[in-house]
Amino acid sequence: MQLVWTLGGPGWADCAIADHQAEVEVTASDISAAPEDLLTAVARLVTRELETRVQFEAEPTAFRWILYREGTDVWIRVLKLADGSKHDNAGTEIWSSQQSIGAVARAVVRCFDEVARKYGESGYRGKWGEHFPRFELEALRDAWHKIRPLENT
Repeated sequence: MQLVWTLGGPGWADCAIADHQAEVEVTASDISAAPEDLLTAVARLVTRELETRVQFEAEPTAFRWILYREGTDVWIRVLKLADGSKHDNAGTEIWSSQQSIGAVARAVVRCFDEVARKYGESGYRGKWGEHFPRFELEALRDAWHKIRPLENT
C-alpha cells in the first residue's frame, strides 16, 4: 500500500492511495483535520480498535475512509459522497483494499515522513494553514514500533 499527500493551493491537498490493484486520488480541505484524523485512525487500529473512520471534506464532496480490523488484517473502503453528512449507503465506493496492519501503518508513516521532508514543517503550515501533525505522526510511529515484533508485515 502507498499513500502520497500533496499540498495544493492554500488549505487544499490531494491524497493518492494505491495498492497492487488500483489507485485513486481524493481531495481534502483544511476545514477538517484530515491529516490528524487519518494518523489517529490508523494509530487506533494499531492499538487494536476494530473500526475507525476518517472523513476528508472537499467542499461539498466528502471522501469517507472506513477501516475495519480483524486480527492482523485491515479492510479499507473509501467512499465518495456528494454530501458528507449522508449515510455510507449514499456514497460510491471508489477504492478498497485488504492489507496487513503493518502495511497500513508503514504506508501512512512513510507518507507523512515524506511530507515533512518535502515541505518542511513551516512550509507545510504555509501551504496547509495548520501545523504539521507531528504529535499524531509520532503517536502512530510509537504504536507501530510496539507491534512490529508481534506481527507479520
